[in-house]
Amino acid sequence: MEQARRILKEVPLIDGHNDLPWQYRKRVQNHLDRIDLARSTAALPKPMHTDLPRLRAGLVGGQFWSVYIPVELGGPGAVRATLEQIDVVHRLIAKYPDDLELALTADDIVRIHRAGKVASLIGMEGGHSIDNSLAALRQLYRAGARYMTITHWTNLDWADAATAPPEHDGLTPFGREVIREMNRLGMLVDISHVSAATMHAVLDVTAAPVIFSHSSAFGLTHHPRNVPDDILKRLRKNKGIVMVTFVGAYTTEEVRLFSADLDGEKARLEALFPADSARVQLETESWLRKHPQPRVTVADVADHIDYIKRVAGIDYIGIGSDFDGISITPLGLEDVSAHPNLIAELLRRGYTEKEVKKVAGLNLLRVFRRTEKVASRLQRTTAPSDALIEDLDGRLEAN
Repeated sequence: MEQARRILKEVPLIDGHNDLPWQYRKRVQNHLDRIDLARSTAALPKPMHTDLPRLRAGLVGGQFWSVYIPVELGGPGAVRATLEQIDVVHRLIAKYPDDLELALTADDIVRIHRAGKVASLIGMEGGHSIDNSLAALRQLYRAGARYMTITHWTNLDWADAATAPPEHDGLTPFGREVIREMNRLGMLVDISHVSAATMHAVLDVTAAPVIFSHSSAFGLTHHPRNVPDDILKRLRKNKGIVMVTFVGAYTTEEVRLFSADLDGEKARLEALFPADSARVQLETESWLRKHPQPRVTVADVADHIDYIKRVAGIDYIGIGSDFDGISITPLGLEDVSAHPNLIAELLRRGYTEKEVKKVAGLNLLRVFRRTEKVASRLQRTTAPSDALIEDLDGRLEAN
């Protein structure tokens, strides 16, 4: 542990996904004064995973704050809600300037980490955030967004998700234009949440490395949100990164199957009591008492890092916790203060300091710098795209 802490003072631990902004929206309608990050949020009636004391204890050097909005918020309302969540991140940084600082580039992350603060980056979770508009994409980048997850749980008009029936065999022509425009901007292309066909389609068109901001290995846990072996092998050529997540259903088969059973039970109860949500909640809690959720551990998370190292290589691995986006965390990775436990686990398994530094943050910095270099080249030769989805995909938008 002492070695792990020393390493994280030398290189920034960069977490690819934390849903703290959504907690502000869900709990207090974005009133920042109602949740004090300077105090422990573990003591709240509904405990959270993130606060400033625990970020410092966890030696977090860089954090992508997810500006998630539900897929049900489609159309222009999605753009507004995304801007509101980006505003939350900017206001949090302004409220806690001794602890947080906005990072827009790879060099910013390094500089802010050296200054003893958390480099705060913004990631959009789902292409529904841009409402089929490349102009909206560009303005959200100007507002600070530095990655966009191509889909969330459902398909878009231009891309297929991992957890919905396929419609587009990956990307439509407009979807491919979105990827090209992200490359031109210097926005990281995040292919967590997309289908395997979409993963391949993105890798076929992108000029920059991709990221998986919070996914794990399908070869260990057969959840559609995880990364198949053939994609892991393609990462060697693309030079992208899988930021291994702490989500239980993506980490062990035991929890994945439990989650499927729980979803089936909820569906059964909702069919039995369609007008009685309180009864559904009561019966679900009764089922959970009889069927407690299995827990994953820090060792299970490290197993995915081992697996990706074997299939793709050490250069293509990072960390993407999904703290404050999950209800149950792994044993040993209970909140943001516990990140050093994962680094220590890798050291115990024989990882060298050089390898551990890559996983902690150097791999992400390499991907970010390469993305910036691609953008610099493209901006010298390529104008902003004025393509419309109606033009490229041959149909009118529903809205």
